[in-house]
Amino acid sequence: MKKKLLKKLNDRYRLIIYNDTTFQSVWSMKLSRLKVFTVTSLLSGIIVILVILLIATTGLREYIPGYPKAEYRQLLVLTALKIDSLESELYKRDQFFMGIQAIMDGEVPEDNLVIDTSFYSNQVEFEPFNYDSVFQDKLLAEQINLTPQGNTNSRRLSLSQIHFFVPVKGVITNKFKSMPDHLGVDLVSEPNARISAIMDGTVIFSGWTIETGYVIYVQHDAELISAYMHNSELLKNKGDIVKAGEAIAIIGNTGELTTGPHLHFELWHNGTALNPEQYIDF
Repeated sequence: MKKKLLKKLNDRYRLIIYNDTTFQSVWSMKLSRLKVFTVTSLLSGIIVILVILLIATTGLREYIPGYPKAEYRQLLVLTALKIDSLESELYKRDQFFMGIQAIMDGEVPEDNLVIDTSFYSNQVEFEPFNYDSVFQDKLLAEQINLTPQGNTNSRRLSLSQIHFFVPVKGVITNKFKSMPDHLGVDLVSEPNARISAIMDGTVIFSGWTIETGYVIYVQHDAELISAYMHNSELLKNKGDIVKAGEAIAIIGNTGELTTGPHLHFELWHNGTALNPEQYIDF
């Protein structure tokens, strides 16, 4: 049976084309069933491959049922991106409401909300305490005295015997007023003027507060503390030792409680705010 099938496939035939008028042979070719089947299969495969490439590389693929158009695919991608952003915003909103609810219940909210601060020109680090009123509550009484124990002569001096360096040369625009809680003086000076330490001491705080912007506090001998507020830049860090007249900050206009570039300077002694004009010749 197989031999007969192979014989039939290998049987040779001749394809002849005759001239219809003269019956003269014009063209002839020897063929077999196997050769015809092989050539037909190859041609069919080549045609199928060409059709697939034509559809895949041209706009004809959009006419295939179930294949989305280019604008539909782009719309799907944009929709997926918007859904992802919406899920992120909803998560932040839920975390914000949970934090508000925790505060209303008297609890401490979890700090798990990530806030993008890349648009800030300066990196601001918020402290857990409100240092805007640090010298108006009991924190001042608990402040550790960083004055070296070996230097006791200057601590016995009275305030009238101490020479203070002028923090910045300028004009006083707002004087010391204890009743409206303006416990210092406001000095207006030249732009980018340097602010100097009034005497030797140790920096006990250097950072950002919401109301007074960039602030620096210095602990001095004789139980004195000086405060420099609304600075544009701080030149010293917490724990640094400074000398009288040494630059510690640059005058600025930071914080909510400011109406223009100036230095708000305060002087404290044993937890009591002093009028700086009584001790420093501005």
